[in-house]
Amino acid sequence: MDLTIRPGTADDAAACAAIYAFYVRDTHISFEAEPPDTAEMARRIASCSERHAWLVAVEADTGAVVGYAYAAPYSPREAYRWAAETSVYLEQGRRRTGAGRALYEALFERLAERGYRRLVAGLALPNEASMGLHTALGFEVVGTFHQIGWKHDRWHDVARLQKDLAPTLGEAPPSGEPG
Repeated sequence: MDLTIRPGTADDAAACAAIYAFYVRDTHISFEAEPPDTAEMARRIASCSERHAWLVAVEADTGAVVGYAYAAPYSPREAYRWAAETSVYLEQGRRRTGAGRALYEALFERLAERGYRRLVAGLALPNEASMGLHTALGFEVVGTFHQIGWKHDRWHDVARLQKDLAPTLGEAPPSGEPG
């Protein structure tokens, strides 16, 4: 499968919303209760693209968006401005095809170029596929929130993971802002 990874735009919102809707409705992987509509997804794409990034994977043969990855602020507090929270979602049936890795590697490169130093991710458990992808790409589990999310009639743990994009060795970040 040949994929092109490119920045997402409002034109990709319907495809991204359709991909994400499965995770919201049919899995515990997203803790949202209702899938966002196309307008809300377009707003999210624009918001993430301002200072972080939103990338889509497009199948070369069909031009169809088959997945997306994005980064957003980890926290609005100023001290966290060098950290970003990441997520990746693939069309149902696309797991373990290399699409998630391709999206994340392109996202990490973009974020490093923009000056970000740390990445975090939250994984609703169990989720072996996502845990495998994240750890293969250098994320380390730094903690677990136990029974923190209630979805589909049961409690779920959430693992928190972290990845260093650039070593800091205690030095101050560059002047200015990332992004």
